Amino acid sequence: MQDYYGQAEKAALPLPGKPSIAVLPFTNMSNDTEQETFVDGLTEDLITDLSRTSGLFVIASNSVFAYKGRHVDVRRIARELGVRYLLEGSARRAAGRVRINAQLIDAIGGDHLWAERFDRSLEDIFAVQDEVTGKIVEALVGRLTTPPARSRPTNLEAYELCVRARALGLQTALVAREAIFLLERAIALDPEYAEAYRWLALNLWCGWEFWDEPMDPNRARAEAEAQRAVALDPNDAGNRWVLGTILGHERRWAESDAEFDATLRLDPNCADAWAMRSDLITLNGRPADAVEYVRKALRLNPHPPGWYYWMLGQAQYALRDYESAVQTLLRPETYRTTSRRLLAAGLAQLGRMEEARQEAEMFMISNPNFTIRHWSASQPIRDEDVRQHFVDGYRMAGLPE
Repeated sequence: MQDYYGQAEKAALPLPGKPSIAVLPFTNMSNDTEQETFVDGLTEDLITDLSRTSGLFVIASNSVFAYKGRHVDVRRIARELGVRYLLEGSARRAAGRVRINAQLIDAIGGDHLWAERFDRSLEDIFAVQDEVTGKIVEALVGRLTTPPARSRPTNLEAYELCVRARALGLQTALVAREAIFLLERAIALDPEYAEAYRWLALNLWCGWEFWDEPMDPNRARAEAEAQRAVALDPNDAGNRWVLGTILGHERRWAESDAEFDATLRLDPNCADAWAMRSDLITLNGRPADAVEYVRKALRLNPHPPGWYYWMLGQAQYALRDYESAVQTLLRPETYRTTSRRLLAAGLAQLGRMEEARQEAEMFMISNPNFTIRHWSASQPIRDEDVRQHFVDGYRMAGLPE
């Protein structure tokens, strides 16, 4: 049987040792296609809130959105994601009200464990999210200690702008600039909106770190916005891992470790945090641990954004497992991104010099200002052997000094 990439259907993933769930993208029941963003945001927020329950194993949003708009048997989805339970639902927003239908399914037994319909004022949308989350947790694991509350936006227009910025992801400098524009508008409407500051910080950081955007003032501003997000909402795991990432790249390693530790206490299902932390662990000279962190992230997010494979390929290169690194970095999810310099280095280490130099040349087309010297000076590398290993690969591939 063929899957949606035209490949053989994936083997079933083993079930975790705790109740496991995926929240499928809710269906927009409105005739207004512009409401699609609102409904997608509802799905993402339900995933975030469920993810914070330590008694559950929760699949990340990137993986469930791979099934959006596709008619796939729920049992197959559960097998491919390695979960027992699925939440399905629909939402309609009109005339200042929101109507939500939700049902919790046991994909193995075929039973409907819980179903409910909500019809509330649009102003109550976050209360509805909390209610749905509470009912699912109670149905699957009983009454647990409620995680600390996340702060919520006070302006719905700001919320929708932030949801649009979320959807842009970490792709290119152009997309980052669009996200920054949306997030600055959201913050102008709701100056206490912690999540908007978090995504603003991450896009500013990516701009100067990876996409040749000016270092000043973006570097200092990225840290300031991330600190602001945590100050406004220290109970949001997303805010903590973004700050941890930025602090790590500022070589403030103890503070970075503390933020990542806080992240995973708040949300042990935070796949992005597991994957992003692996970068810093590789540069700390522990690539075997980094591979395990990415494997953990991939189990929580089986259809991840491409940068997960960048992190995995980097750790494999640092382990000197060049065959695996090249195979990972040739995956379509990450190929032709900034990870291409790692691919060039891995090919060079394998003696495939013609391919290595070709990949290095193509990398330089989209990264014309890259130099090995600047890369080496800017990376938060704690292990000098790791630094030299990357530098050697880049030189062998023909990247400029």
